[in-house]
This record gives sequence, C-alpha cells and structure tokens, in this order.
Amino acid sequence: MASESTSARDTKVCSRCGRRIEWRKKWAQHWDEVKWCSQACRSKGVQQLDRQCEHVIREALLHEAGLTITDDVVSRRVSPENPDEVRETVRCAARRLVATGVCELVQGGRVVDPSTARGSFEIRLLR
Repeated sequence: MASESTSARDTKVCSRCGRRIEWRKKWAQHWDEVKWCSQACRSKGVQQLDRQCEHVIREALLHEAGLTITDDVVSRRVSPENPDEVRETVRCAARRLVATGVCELVQGGRVVDPSTARGSFEIRLLR
C-alpha cells in the first residue's frame, strides 16, 4: 500500500502551461486522469497558437539558431507586431517541450526548473 501512495504522487506536468502539477489529496482517486494544474489552464486548453509556438521553437533550435534561442526571439518570430502578447504562450510552449525531453531552460548559464523560472531564459536543445 505504501508503494501505491508513492507511485500515485509521480510528477505530472500541466498540459497547458507545462508547470509541475502538485499532488493533492482530493485527486487521490483519479490522479491518473489529472491533466491540468488549475481551472484556468483547463478552460484555456492547448490552442493552435500554443502548437505554433512549439513549432517555432523546434525549428529555430534544429535549423536556424543552432543549439539555443531566447524566449524573446521566439516571441518576435511568432508575433512580430505584438511579441509581448505571446510571450507567456511561448514560455508555456517551452515548458511543455522541456517536459517531453526536447530542450532545457537556461538562465545565467545554469539549467533552471521550468516551473519556477522567472524572467527571460534561453531554450537549449538537448543532445
């Protein structure tokens, strides 16, 4: 029984924002079905703009920019006229890609936890 409670608390990542989902006792009965960290993420879901941001990040890392690119550069590529409006969407896309093992987030030369990173960061391709 103790191993069940430990495995029930395996780390999960929100399908929308890419942040770590903290286990809650009220989710114990349906932990396997939990996909969202909050009602806000559930209601917004993953939209076409989210997938577009993921695509731009992947393309930039693989073909254009080499091994790293900043979240600001991706925001300007996704929306040249209003990069500030898509910046959080780009950050969410980067966090989702970290969760899938495509890349990692770097600040000041150090890899950072995507759930707690603040400010601008570089997105670095994992080799």
